[in-house]
Amino acid sequence: MSMFKTLEELVDIIRQRKNSTKDKSYTNQLLNNKNLCKEKVEEEIQELLEAISQNKNQVHESADVIYHLLVLLESNNIKIEDVMNELKQRQKKSGLEEKASR
Repeated sequence: MSMFKTLEELVDIIRQRKNSTKDKSYTNQLLNNKNLCKEKVEEEIQELLEAISQNKNQVHESADVIYHLLVLLESNNIKIEDVMNELKQRQKKSGLEEKASR
């Protein structure tokens, strides 16, 4: 399974849980409490920075940051597709796209 497929599946699950009123999952709790969601992103970023400083547990903490960031985006109606399009536009403006294809 490609890494992008894994991200797509995670986004799909987050969106399903967002649209489910019966769902009592952790993801749904975060989606319905913007303050908690924001606090968790801040907490997870701090944990990642500590993991990097201590040179341990970086992959686990990185996964936590990505998950919580995706939930934060979705809870604020920011589509990851729009973020990716923004990155693509920046890539074109900086000329990185041309250099990367060489």
